[in-house]
Amino acid sequence: MISSHILDTHLGKPATDVVIKLFDAQEQLIAESKTNNDGRVADFNLSEIQTGQYRLVFYTADYFNRFDLNTFFPKVVIDFSVNDINQHYHIPLLISPFAYSTYRGS
Repeated sequence: MISSHILDTHLGKPATDVVIKLFDAQEQLIAESKTNNDGRVADFNLSEIQTGQYRLVFYTADYFNRFDLNTFFPKVVIDFSVNDINQHYHIPLLISPFAYSTYRGS
């Protein structure tokens, strides 16, 4: 399973209604979702995942525009590897208008 969440460190709250797109190694869109009120996408409704390379694209500009905040990063792109299809891959994102950070979550 692949999941994600976004926390807005500038405003100190979850980032809601942010579009996240998931691409496979061939750069084909395989899923798309929006973060919920807790800033989360619990899963991308995939019946299965394969080992290989994936890409998450977080469309942050629209989110910051809602608060009349300019952002240096209109989107955040995170490439990651799935090495074991039995594991849960959680990719959190911490954002502010001029910085972002990520890590492998649990």
